[in-house]
Amino acid sequence: MQVRDVMTREVVTVGPETSAKYAAEVLAERGFAALPVVDDDGALVGIVAEADVLRDRLPPDPRLHLLRTPAPDAPPALLVRGVMTTSVRTVPVTADVADVARLFVDDRVRSAPVLDGERLAGIVSRRDLLRSLVRPDEEIRADLLGLVEGYTQEPGAWDVAVADGVATVRRSHDAPAGTSPDAGDRAAVETLARTVPGVVAVRVSTDGADPGGADRS
Repeated sequence: MQVRDVMTREVVTVGPETSAKYAAEVLAERGFAALPVVDDDGALVGIVAEADVLRDRLPPDPRLHLLRTPAPDAPPALLVRGVMTTSVRTVPVTADVADVARLFVDDRVRSAPVLDGERLAGIVSRRDLLRSLVRPDEEIRADLLGLVEGYTQEPGAWDVAVADGVATVRRSHDAPAGTSPDAGDRAAVETLARTVPGVVAVRVSTDGADPGGADRS
């Protein structure tokens, strides 16, 4: 499954000359972790996160400190270009979501802009990945069954069962006698299944037995 299958396509962006206060308002009101920063040509030039706009914008309350904190010499940067991070972790639209999930977990990244070439195509977040995991099993089953039947050109010859994202695929009782998936078909079906959002594991049964461990739908 590729990032393009789960990313958010309608991305709220800001420009380098956008007010940092406005960026903070968008982050607070929309619940975003970060906003991509793009130039006039739509190219990604940075990202502004919650921490970026919080930095130096909450002065200490002198009533709550024994030692008076000196006032800063200058106000914080007022524009996004003064607070944004220019070293941005990005992923291509063709990236494997498994690799993105590993990035999020290992590097504690919350979201990443998605690029198609050099242009911003979307943004992917932890929530997007979680959303793919909670798809209803029946939706996953319908998508996978359509892919398998389309690939094999054998409508009605396959049973697909999905339980908690675990998919089991086998020849149905209505398949022609003596037919069972060969090694090539099994590998192809397993590959197809891994492209379906919400599938967490898959097995292809080589006999006519009822798939174990998954409820028939």
